[in-house]
Amino acid sequence: MKLTGLIAAPHTPFHGDFSLNLDCVPEQAAHLAANGVSGAFVAGTTGECHSLTTDERAELFAAWGEAARAHGVKFIAHIGHNNLPDARALAVAAQRAGADAMSAMAPNFFKPKDAAAMVDWFARITEPAREMPFYFYDIPVMTGVTIDTAEFVERVTEKVPGFVGVKYTNTDRVQLRRILEMDGAPDMLFGCDEELLEGWELGCRGAVGSTYNFAAPIYHRVMAAHAAGDLEEARLWQARSFEMVETIASHGFTQSAKAVMHWVGVNCGPARPPLPQQSAKQLETLRGELEAIGFFEWIDEHATA
Repeated sequence: MKLTGLIAAPHTPFHGDFSLNLDCVPEQAAHLAANGVSGAFVAGTTGECHSLTTDERAELFAAWGEAARAHGVKFIAHIGHNNLPDARALAVAAQRAGADAMSAMAPNFFKPKDAAAMVDWFARITEPAREMPFYFYDIPVMTGVTIDTAEFVERVTEKVPGFVGVKYTNTDRVQLRRILEMDGAPDMLFGCDEELLEGWELGCRGAVGSTYNFAAPIYHRVMAAHAAGDLEEARLWQARSFEMVETIASHGFTQSAKAVMHWVGVNCGPARPPLPQQSAKQLETLRGELEAIGFFEWIDEHATA
């Protein structure tokens, strides 16, 4: 299995009382399809996975299964969890929902100590749906788990036959290059939006990220300019991505990104506590800063350099 292009990590939509708003999911899928996004990586970091119950994640998978099929979007279900029964239940739920693939980050309380331990863990949680394509979600900054991912790639198919690749949200570019240069390299999905051009120059051709939900036109220009050999144009749009991400992150990334989604036409509701809520004044300030840098013009598909 190979995933190419932009794969958004969609927000989990909530009502004002922080309950799930599954009616929003078809709207999210339609928005992604209309913006040339090829897939959805559901219930990961951006989806506030560890703020959801296992039942809620299963309900979200079911909703995305229907919406993704209706809009021609690939659907990757994130099943990562800190306990074995819930992770296995999510593997079953992903399969039942018709996900195209499943993925998991490392458990972040009792942490696997090395590549071998990680392989053993993933073999256990994926066992109920062994035939499904599986991606390791490598995100040390959130899990606190750093392993030799290249060694993991070499070992994993012995026990996880569905393994196809890595969602690589890892800053170790030397390691990424090592993996991409392997014979029969797995599908490496680049996971750092504001550095997408670097991932493309290294050889990645698929990327998973949160800002692809609302800023896909910026990244389409990065990829198109790179393909045309116009690195100056590619760097210009990548720099705009960096400025956008920096602006949003300065106000609290997840909750601010959800506000941006509302402004571009898809109301995913608030972020669920313990993430803080934003006041009307804070949102006004964020919108003003985005307008000042030109963000809303940048995401116009007809925008020029």
